[in-house]
Amino acid sequence: MSSYFFIGVAGVGMSAIGQYLVGRGVEVRGSDRQFGEYLAGNCEKPRVMEQLEECGIKCFAQDGSGVSADLTAVVVSTAIEDSNPDLKRAKELGVKVMHRSEMLAKISKEAKTIAVSGTSGKSTVTAMIYHILQYAGLQPSVMTGAGLVNLQKEGKIGNAVSGSGEWLVVEADESDGTLVRYEPEVGLILNVDKDHKEMSELQEIFGKFRSNILNNGKTLIVNDAHPLAKPFSQDRHNDFGTESYVGVQGIDFRTDGPNIIFRCRHNNELVKFTVPMPGRHNMENALAATAAALQAGVSLRTCADALSSFPGVFRRHQILGTFNGVTLVDDFAHNPAKISASILSAQAFTKGRVLAWFQPHGFGPTRFLRNDLVEFINKALRGSDAASAEGERAADTMYFSEIYYAGGTVTRDISAGDLANDLVALGADARYIEKRDECARAMVADAKPGDTILLMGARDPSLEKFAQSVQKLLENK
Repeated sequence: MSSYFFIGVAGVGMSAIGQYLVGRGVEVRGSDRQFGEYLAGNCEKPRVMEQLEECGIKCFAQDGSGVSADLTAVVVSTAIEDSNPDLKRAKELGVKVMHRSEMLAKISKEAKTIAVSGTSGKSTVTAMIYHILQYAGLQPSVMTGAGLVNLQKEGKIGNAVSGSGEWLVVEADESDGTLVRYEPEVGLILNVDKDHKEMSELQEIFGKFRSNILNNGKTLIVNDAHPLAKPFSQDRHNDFGTESYVGVQGIDFRTDGPNIIFRCRHNNELVKFTVPMPGRHNMENALAATAAALQAGVSLRTCADALSSFPGVFRRHQILGTFNGVTLVDDFAHNPAKISASILSAQAFTKGRVLAWFQPHGFGPTRFLRNDLVEFINKALRGSDAASAEGERAADTMYFSEIYYAGGTVTRDISAGDLANDLVALGADARYIEKRDECARAMVADAKPGDTILLMGARDPSLEKFAQSVQKLLENK
């Protein structure tokens, strides 16, 4: 039997692969820094460690103790450095080392894979496709970068399922360039926006992904409504968008509170869709998922029926509830396009103001995206002009707390306060409060019934607990 050791197995991408392999009868072990802290008696047992053990993954401290010569391979991500004790031990023993993308590429060749790529919306579309195929009785597998809410309610991590059917749906990441290793049965390009890399690099990565699919005679699905994704199209009859000549067309879009309603045309069939998620961008996500599901043989009507009960994705514009009249939303948004879409989505169902909060992650990424973040946020916020036209509470406010620092050597020559100052200079209502707990108290004090507090940020594992703390403040308001 094959056996693999995952370094950093608690990470969302690594844990998904590990859980999938266990479901396929493979022995999986793994380490993580937080496991070492627990095993040394320095903290309580991490919940993710319990969840991994419950699904059959053996967990170790990141000290080389879990690595043995009988392993098929040790699996690493781009974040694992040569000095890592587990990696050093693997090399000493002559154990093969695989990058996580190599493992994903291997898995994708062994199953009929739908690979979802793009700089925004991957987790949501991956979850939507899985939900449709599961609803259709196809028993698919899935590996994604965010937990599915219905699986999390069962106490699971929620980012992987090893199903008995032939289809596997995976979230394919472009951020480290490893997207080029995928050769799926069906590939999707949702959008191409500035995020971790320069546009020229992104164009090259998505171009190679496209070539891999076309060279193998497989199917590529592209968002025809996105100007930078559109040129990658293989065949407009496979694509999705709002134009009449694409295969899956969305028309008559409207909102109904936090739900979106639209009609979808495929060939000569026209079906009404109601999706319990806000924002026009989620119509594009639903169209993408539908286009992929059609390739798997699911009918258009079944796609609509399935998405009407879509339970959502963890921290993907997740509406946590309304507390003393104030709605609280938690979102993974962290690049300019995602933040803009999240603010606009909140505006669509909010009767009052949107009080948006963003914690940037990484000094380098913040520096790289500074101008774009300011531009996109400024365009999305409703300012004094909107306030005069729509009433006193229509003007939105943007809050920032200091940049999340994950460790390592870095030049700290930028602050989240710089983003706030840039926005203020453009006339926006932007505020910087360094410590996020103080920022939370300020937002809650400012919020009035009918307002929405929108929390945005990524990478920081404590963001879920931060959202819970804001909820408690609102409940006690």
